[in-house]
Amino acid sequence: MVSQAIVSAPGRICLFGEHQDYLHLPVITAAISLRIHIKGSMRTDKKFVFNMPDINEQEIIELKFPIPYRKERDYIRSPFNVLNRIGVEFPRGYDIEIRSEIPINSGTSSSSAMIVALIKFLLTIAEDRRQNNAYEIARLAHLAEVVEFNEPGGMMDHYITALGGVLFIDFRDSVTVERLDHGLSYFVLGDSQQPKDTKDILKRVKNGVLEMLDELNLEIGDDLWYLDFSEIRKELAHRPAEQLLLLEGALKNRNITDEAYQLFSDGLMTDEELGRLLTEHHKILKDYLKISTDKLDAMIRAGLQAGALGGKLNGSGGGGCMFVYAPEKPQAVAQAIEKVGGKAYVVEIDEGVKTDMIASD
Repeated sequence: MVSQAIVSAPGRICLFGEHQDYLHLPVITAAISLRIHIKGSMRTDKKFVFNMPDINEQEIIELKFPIPYRKERDYIRSPFNVLNRIGVEFPRGYDIEIRSEIPINSGTSSSSAMIVALIKFLLTIAEDRRQNNAYEIARLAHLAEVVEFNEPGGMMDHYITALGGVLFIDFRDSVTVERLDHGLSYFVLGDSQQPKDTKDILKRVKNGVLEMLDELNLEIGDDLWYLDFSEIRKELAHRPAEQLLLLEGALKNRNITDEAYQLFSDGLMTDEELGRLLTEHHKILKDYLKISTDKLDAMIRAGLQAGALGGKLNGSGGGGCMFVYAPEKPQAVAQAIEKVGGKAYVVEIDEGVKTDMIASD
């Protein structure tokens, strides 16, 4: 039996395709070297005792299925119920400590990373063969975070935290995942420390686009992939200007993501091209989707003035994090971001969920 185990999973940034996955449009995303760590030691009973010193919380779980939820999104308990339904058994309980380097509620996928790491840990202590299948871990994590609580959201975060590296994920038809060769260097992640309301932003942006697609009798995915905004502008002229900007912005972001994918695929993505496309992407998120903030904009400007090549907000927007690509002098860029009130982290591309230590009786 597994007496001790330590696993970890990375946070992530979305390079291209913000607010695209729920429209079944492709994204390019990257795992970063800020990780969540789960350490567990076997107990003599069947209790799971979770200590989370970062948020000063403790949870105790009795293995009596189905385990009742105690909060709106009970991400500690949902992995147990999801795994129990597919026959995973836990002969003993564990004392578990969860610590995270990933900023919380900031758009860097801290919750998905925690669930991916916890599922990896639970499969490891159960000695289940699925512990080594990153794609299956991503699928199970999506069930535990999104499907279990009937939440909106795609699988981008779960795939990237499970698989790591830089991924092109295409959500049209069946989901396809492609690893991209990148040669990328340092990024500087900046936490604005502004709380964000992801659900309200998703509701405004997503519903605004879907209403217009419904009026045009178009489906998300392929119909959006080939849609030319200039061809349908007149049909939507009666819509509010801000709503029209949402659809136009979605299509512009689609084009930038496609351009970036082609450059990566052809081995032609340079540092300068990446910076240019990131900054162009941010301008669309700011001016068309209206999801940036003055502080995020100021942090990006500070990073660019200090030598970064480009940058954008990260996640749903309205607060949270931004990042800039800074292959040279990343520490100076980080200092510039902190001078305008952000909390900065120098990061690199990292691997996916992994077992850092395992010991058996």
